[in-house]
Amino acid sequence: MESPLLPLQRLRSLLQIEHDAEREEYNLASRQMSLERKVRRGICWWPVAVGRSYHNSLNQLVVEITQTEPQDIDHQFEYGRPIVFFTAPSAGEVGGSAPMPHVCSVSYVDGERMVVVLPSSQALIDIQNATSLGIQLYFDETSFRAMFAALDEVLKAKGDRLAYLRDLFAGQLKPQHFTFRPLPFPWLNEAQQEAVNQVLRAKDVAIVHGPPGTGKTTTLVEAIYETLRRETQVLVCAQSNMAVDWISEQLTDHGIPVLRIGNPTRVNDKMLSFTYERRFADHPDYPELWAVRKTLRQMREQRQRGESTHQKMARLRERAAELEMRIHSALFAEARVVACTLVGAGHRLLVGQHFSTLFIDEAAQALEPACWIAIRRAGRVILAGDHQQLPPTVKCYEAQQGGLGVTLMERIVRNQPSVVTLLQVQYRMHEQIMQFSSQEFYHGQMQAHPSVRHRSILELDRPILWVDSPSPEAFVGTTHGRINREEAQLTLQTLEAYVGKIGHERFLSERLDVAVITPYRLQAQYLRSLLKGSEALRPLRHAISVNTVDGFQGQERDIVLISLVRSNEHGQIGFLSDLRRMNVAMTRARMKLIIIGHAATLAHHPFYRRLLEYIEGL
Repeated sequence: MESPLLPLQRLRSLLQIEHDAEREEYNLASRQMSLERKVRRGICWWPVAVGRSYHNSLNQLVVEITQTEPQDIDHQFEYGRPIVFFTAPSAGEVGGSAPMPHVCSVSYVDGERMVVVLPSSQALIDIQNATSLGIQLYFDETSFRAMFAALDEVLKAKGDRLAYLRDLFAGQLKPQHFTFRPLPFPWLNEAQQEAVNQVLRAKDVAIVHGPPGTGKTTTLVEAIYETLRRETQVLVCAQSNMAVDWISEQLTDHGIPVLRIGNPTRVNDKMLSFTYERRFADHPDYPELWAVRKTLRQMREQRQRGESTHQKMARLRERAAELEMRIHSALFAEARVVACTLVGAGHRLLVGQHFSTLFIDEAAQALEPACWIAIRRAGRVILAGDHQQLPPTVKCYEAQQGGLGVTLMERIVRNQPSVVTLLQVQYRMHEQIMQFSSQEFYHGQMQAHPSVRHRSILELDRPILWVDSPSPEAFVGTTHGRINREEAQLTLQTLEAYVGKIGHERFLSERLDVAVITPYRLQAQYLRSLLKGSEALRPLRHAISVNTVDGFQGQERDIVLISLVRSNEHGQIGFLSDLRRMNVAMTRARMKLIIIGHAATLAHHPFYRRLLEYIEGL
């Protein structure tokens, strides 16, 4: 039997390949890409204006930045990501921007406004004096460093809990569990009850496999609630800030005190209220701490002028440290759930913290090395997700082919199938929308709940429709991918016609909503521009969302249109061959699914050929 260390050693090598490829891609983009292209890709804001600066509750120097020429483009800025400021004389110049030597990080992003953490007061002076200022994403060395450190610790582990879990996940050991009669949760269905009981029985690991619409979050929240009846505190993580926000909000709605490490993606009072920073600033001892810090800053300025304040500053620093520790301890003592991203589990605020149980939501979207960052802090691990939906993002083809995209959840499902519970009843889709996905991805085990089995918008309406689109695609460079303008126009025309059958008054009174989904970012941008120009859809625009497949993960809509884009003589479909993305796209629909694509091109692939045959046979 293969040593459990060998897969992890290979994983580390693949992570190094991914690291080197991403760094090279960043360096190449920095040297050769124009500002206009960087802005379109969502990795750059230019030009920006500098707003007020201040020290936040964690004593970090921050500055507010706003876009002076807002762009309707999906950007990639979010909490914790490193950024650099730069100056540039013109938007079209290639490789001519001058980056500043200060690596900063994003604290908040909200629409056209961003709050940036600065490394020093000199950085603030430099950006305040700069003209034609912009910001762009910097290579994220911090995340890679955290993943490498976690893998190294797991590889070196001997005779402890971490080594035990490592060997267990590799299939070397048999998972242990408690034995007790199943506890009843009558508000859950049978499979959900079994999943919660499996979590409570597990001494080492359990997996909640939740296909689309099966109530994975409901089940996970119940499992966390029941675990907290037996444990004082748990750690809840996910790959993305958005996923952490979602599970945190659900837990808060159940009255569970949550402490969110890191800042939420959606900046509103409800989300902010359970962040570490907001709780820290609201603590009764914080005004005194703020006053001490302010005095220290003033005394540093005095010392620069030659005044002797050494002893007083030492006493103030000691008092500040005492207050910080008191507030920190109080916040963790009050929290029943500590929530953060997987990379965030390596945050300095969590140093010395250990948890009996770690819950990882959306585990099938997380790189395995990121999971180990959090697992080091836990005694047992509960994973929830669906490895038949969106996989982790791996940018390097060599690393992907080597297996970096194989998640820890997939590995445990393969090596320890007894710890997996499949949620089988879905509450989202019309049965005919569900059936093809069930056959292709879940061995036909999915069932539609009676409440959704036959629901539709129009009488005698076909729940799934394929609209043939023979229009030719266009390739727009390696950074933008594919676009099919005529198909985009056909997509909007199809939507307008279907909404016309429903009627605007009924559409608005029943609060119907629509998703227009496409695998390609440029196609999504073009579809948005067409939607803006549609007079027929103008009154309903608030109910229509346009995005890539990745942008709709975890969401659902009454009506879904999918623009597949690919149309060529050779039957080439690119990453449409990643069938998990198509599974996500199709299963967003509650009552109506319309797929727009060139049937002849797509039918070259057996999956899409079966899909066409399935739709034709309904």
